[in-house]
Amino acid sequence: MTLIKSISGIRGTIGGKVGDNLTPVDAVKFASAYGTFLKQNSNKEKLTVVIGRDARISGPMIHNLVQNTLVGLGINVIDLGLSTTPTVEIAVPLEKADGGIILTASHNPKQWNALKLLNAKGEFLNGDDGAKILKIAEAEAFDFSDVDSLGEVTENNAYMDIHIDEVLDLPLVDAEAVKKRKFKVVVDGVNSSGGIIIPKLLEQMGVEVVELYCTPNGHFPHNPEPLKEHLGDICKLVLEEKADFGIVVDPDVDRLAFISNDGEMFGEEYTLVACADYVLSKTPGNTVSNMSSSRALRDITEKHGGKYQASAVGEVNVVTLMKETNAIIGGEGNGGIIYPESHYGRDSLVGVALFLTHLASLDMTVAELRASYPQYFMSKNKIELTPQIDVDAILKAMTEKYGNEDITTIDGVKIDFPTEWVHLRKSNTEPIIRIYTEAPTQQEADVLAERFVNEIKVIAGIN
Repeated sequence: MTLIKSISGIRGTIGGKVGDNLTPVDAVKFASAYGTFLKQNSNKEKLTVVIGRDARISGPMIHNLVQNTLVGLGINVIDLGLSTTPTVEIAVPLEKADGGIILTASHNPKQWNALKLLNAKGEFLNGDDGAKILKIAEAEAFDFSDVDSLGEVTENNAYMDIHIDEVLDLPLVDAEAVKKRKFKVVVDGVNSSGGIIIPKLLEQMGVEVVELYCTPNGHFPHNPEPLKEHLGDICKLVLEEKADFGIVVDPDVDRLAFISNDGEMFGEEYTLVACADYVLSKTPGNTVSNMSSSRALRDITEKHGGKYQASAVGEVNVVTLMKETNAIIGGEGNGGIIYPESHYGRDSLVGVALFLTHLASLDMTVAELRASYPQYFMSKNKIELTPQIDVDAILKAMTEKYGNEDITTIDGVKIDFPTEWVHLRKSNTEPIIRIYTEAPTQQEADVLAERFVNEIKVIAGIN
């Protein structure tokens, strides 16, 4: 069960059998379905798609397959080469393209890759469009172009620099104020494209950079999900270098975590909290995050006079609710910052620039800044799924068991207790059930999580 088709795109492990994994045949099939979908929904004679990839080992292979499939459909390709998810997102509208594909499995380990699909605005496709593409792929309803109508490929390696310029031009980013503070920052680029673009941005903001795992060779030195248990090396190096803080991004640079000056995690949930605190202090308004994100964003938003709302998990769901509520800033508690002033996509560069500007205006360390925010603690757990496990039945049983509590079922089951909550849901990106909890202390969050993991195992008959 390692080929997953969902709202987050098509992702799977490299190798194996067609239809079970992300094989070359599957890459061609889904690229064909996406290109066919674009053609079916356009009157234009010639379509253009922007593509870029992260540095994972399978990237060049998948890149060539996808690119040449689009060419075979008569679609022109603007090839950004090694890039980031937010870079491709800003390139699509700037190039007036009809869509975009990012070849990345985001935070998944190196054996994974994926096709993330964008619309003409450079935003992720909605569920309806995704379903249409899956239907086209299933029917293999492709019609390729004749030899005189093939697409053409244009390479453009300038977009990382263009992206940096776009970020530095944002009204709330003050590179001059940052330069005066002479910050020293350690960057863990997990040997992917973040190892190029984040140090470049920092240097242009006058920050001294200490690089850790910034060679984009796709050999991830640790699990690439920016969680505490994977980040011992950078926590140690921040202390050794006496750095002001550390920056960690995932392989496609849409998730951002900070390490405080004391070598402790700032907390990926608090990336959005800190950036929102700064943005709302200058431009008050509403915020959105997903249901698995910390209550701290709600507290900060209300402090600044705004209204907070929670969406279903998935970037496209957050963006939809942000547009509906005219949110000033939003994102996900996994370190994803969405700032519409730039674009409607998670963007670590935007997060880094806003955080640095915020810090430059304060007379405190990063550890002190973290301590100034409402204190919540999360426990993020998962149960591996087997084909025998009926997730829907488990969630239904939980809903019935906790029917007297404050329950939301727009995305799995979220149970809000007075001072803590638990969110149970099937992952969009991995064959697992996620069990997220939050409470006023880490011990309470862990105990709550352990309780629900055990309850699920009893219902599912797992030993």
